[in-house]
Amino acid sequence: MLAMATRSMDVKVAGNGRMILPASVRKAMGLHGDAKVILTVEDDQVRLSPIGHGVSRAQALYREHAKQTRTTDDFLIDRKAEAAADLGEGASDAMDRDVQ
Repeated sequence: MLAMATRSMDVKVAGNGRMILPASVRKAMGLHGDAKVILTVEDDQVRLSPIGHGVSRAQALYREHAKQTRTTDDFLIDRKAEAAADLGEGASDAMDRDVQ
């Protein structure tokens, strides 16, 4: 993606809230065809970010702060074990309520 110098432009917003994002802006953001963006409203300003950038930033933050290297498989194994434990607790809780 090419860096775009800060610039301002007028964009018309229709009565129903729709607007056209100029081609030069879409190109600078790396948007092609149908795309999703994250819209952030801060005070009286709006910021658009390609949705993939948020994912990339989250992954970079994880890599920066992760205390150990784990694979997706490791994560899924842990989640399945937690879910099984929760189901086991849930089942015993339900049996306890039935007994009382």
